[in-house]
Amino acid sequence: MAITNFAELIEAARAAGPKRVAIAAPHSADILASAEELRRLGIATCRLVGDGPTIEAIARQHGLDLSGMAIVHEPDPERAAWHVVALAREGQADVVAKGQLKTSQILGAALDRERGIREGNLLTHVGLFEIPGFDRIIYISDSGVILQPTLEQKLTIIRSVVEVAHKFGLERPKVAVLAASEVVDPRVPTSIEALALARMAEQGWVEGAIVDGPLTLDVAVSPEAARVKGVESPVAGEADILIVPGVVAGNTAAKAIQYFARGRMAGLVVGARVPIIINSRADTADTRLLSTAMAVVLAGN
Repeated sequence: MAITNFAELIEAARAAGPKRVAIAAPHSADILASAEELRRLGIATCRLVGDGPTIEAIARQHGLDLSGMAIVHEPDPERAAWHVVALAREGQADVVAKGQLKTSQILGAALDRERGIREGNLLTHVGLFEIPGFDRIIYISDSGVILQPTLEQKLTIIRSVVEVAHKFGLERPKVAVLAASEVVDPRVPTSIEALALARMAEQGWVEGAIVDGPLTLDVAVSPEAARVKGVESPVAGEADILIVPGVVAGNTAAKAIQYFARGRMAGLVVGARVPIIINSRADTADTRLLSTAMAVVLAGN
């Protein structure tokens, strides 16, 4: 059965857990609060790699219980990133998570050809969104890693997020490749690529999904918008997955959902040996908890 909301995601994570999560530089109350809740729910046991005295001081200040969590003293954020990646590489962590450090630091360590956890695949960020008024989770990719993906990279992104959707119970997800118009315009490369990806999917380049494009965001998710605009598509109004033109569009959409629509988000990077959580330093404990739950379900599959 497909996971359609975040309550079901938490239950799936509890069934798959507990998994081992290594967090680099967990120097905030939100990070430690999410770690405490993950332990309480039986979803994960966290190893906290960072400045030990700082971690303990934050926990005391906010009344957080870190019992059962290993604290590894490594005050340098970049070295902490290398440490958690090494744990994953050595099979001692099922999930790697970013704390109060730059995304480039954790991904730089993960992508290192000699000491990292890359598997030869393209790394891509997959976000899940629970949005008020929607009867399903919306997937968005890529909103965090690939600045301006090529056609070939977009194909890989589609395959990656479809694989994630399959693991979350969607047997045949509907994928909308987004553009500014539903009409192909030779002056707009993203519209041409969207059409190409739809045709490639028809020819078997993408398995287990229905792909169409170019589609605008409103047509992709609103049956009424599709009807008014006269767009006939097996995806129109029913998209599960939104493929964005690039990181700027994806990141903006993600933050708009959270801050304007009061939606909730889980997200992580797939394509490495283990899931990599790269939450924004401004993300709440709820987002961190949900992202880890997402990672645990994927690690369990």
